[in-house]
Amino acid sequence: MAMYEPIRGHDEEEEKKKRGVECCSGDVDVDVVVDDVEMAIHSRSSASAISKIEDEEGSKQRRLHQHQHQHQHQPSPKPQSQRLVSLDVFRGLTVALMILVDNAGGVLPAINHSPWNGVTLADFVMPFFLFIVGVSLALTYKKLSCCTVATRKAIVRTLKLLILGLFFQGGFLHGINDLTYGVDIEQIRWLGILQRIAIAYLLTALCEIWLKGVDNVNSGSSLLRKYRFQWVFALMLTALYLFLLYGLYVPDWEYQIPIKASSSAPKMFSVKCGVRGDTGPACNAVGMIDRKILGIKHLYRRPVYARTEQCSINSPDYGPLPSDAPSWCQAPFDPEGLLSSVMAIVTCLVGLHYGHIIVHFKDHKDRIFHWMITTSCLILLGLSLDLCGMHLNKVLYSFSYMCFTAGVAGILFAAIYLMVDVCGYRRLTLVMEWMGMHALMIYIIAACNILPVVLQGFYWGRPQNNILRLIGIGS
Repeated sequence: MAMYEPIRGHDEEEEKKKRGVECCSGDVDVDVVVDDVEMAIHSRSSASAISKIEDEEGSKQRRLHQHQHQHQHQPSPKPQSQRLVSLDVFRGLTVALMILVDNAGGVLPAINHSPWNGVTLADFVMPFFLFIVGVSLALTYKKLSCCTVATRKAIVRTLKLLILGLFFQGGFLHGINDLTYGVDIEQIRWLGILQRIAIAYLLTALCEIWLKGVDNVNSGSSLLRKYRFQWVFALMLTALYLFLLYGLYVPDWEYQIPIKASSSAPKMFSVKCGVRGDTGPACNAVGMIDRKILGIKHLYRRPVYARTEQCSINSPDYGPLPSDAPSWCQAPFDPEGLLSSVMAIVTCLVGLHYGHIIVHFKDHKDRIFHWMITTSCLILLGLSLDLCGMHLNKVLYSFSYMCFTAGVAGILFAAIYLMVDVCGYRRLTLVMEWMGMHALMIYIIAACNILPVVLQGFYWGRPQNNILRLIGIGS
């Protein structure tokens, strides 16, 4: 998203050297001047001729000195920075995809988030954003003057994202059909999309700042050696996630929901678990960790599994509960939970690797070749794990889901890079490029209900008669 700094050119030193050569090419060659003078002296023997030649030599030397003096005081042109256009286009395409699934997901449930296992079009949005963050960080921190300063700036940016996330997704703006605002601190949602991106951004940035080797990169193996500590960190995160997901014991739990338009006590539901390693909606370790650490009141209250066949007669869309619906159907569940965010960080680290390929390999063919190797391995691994029982699951952010979606992000990014940065077809992607450069603003306006909240504030007679109702939204 555009919340990250623009990606600058990566060959500034080479450009500076080229500019230095060009500047020096306009200087007068002193050796040529001396040779001309000596030839003139040997061709004339009279004192007057020698005097004349000396005057010419002095004049040339003065002109040379004046030229060099002007050149030394002439300000050098500032290096022209360039953006990696394909990254902007990819970011803009992801924003457009997000807007599409958010607004058309209710009309076309097939493109909305998968109710549980499986992958739909909407399930690629989050991994794409995280992948883009990783690529951006590799280019942003290509060269560091001070690791401490860079760390401080990364922390500040993370705090800004966290604050924005809490404000826009914590419940302060209530959205369509609710003209009130404000949030009950006892029920504020602590996590969300921006918060997950902030966490992944911070840890990936710290890896790029502090966990770099000193090896020279001239091949794929040397690239792995240079960033071996980052890969070790990614493997540690993966091992931690798998250990907690399949190793933690999930006990029985209960929750309550308030009864609307009633002063009676909230209704209590009990969920029977007592299992270990379950990856279903009710008894997985991801939800248990969030309930224990964050508190069940601070989780997302419209879980995606409410669209499963067990919980909705209109599945894969939301709908009334079936008569035999299980007790967990109305329980809160956060799709951006703590444990699932661990694998989200790994997606960001995969994007970081793609950015390293841009930094260290200058030839287009080399870049695409190394991208395709990584992409093929990730997609094959993800699909193989899914066939073996580790299903693709966005809500749990399963390891197979991480591999598959990161691989798809890699192949799509390579295709956009080939079309835009290599072949130069920018006119076809100008709109996406603009959206990518202003992704955060578009996200806040479109995805955080800022525009609908503003529009529904203009009404006549009574709040229900607002512009949104006139155009058929929220009716």
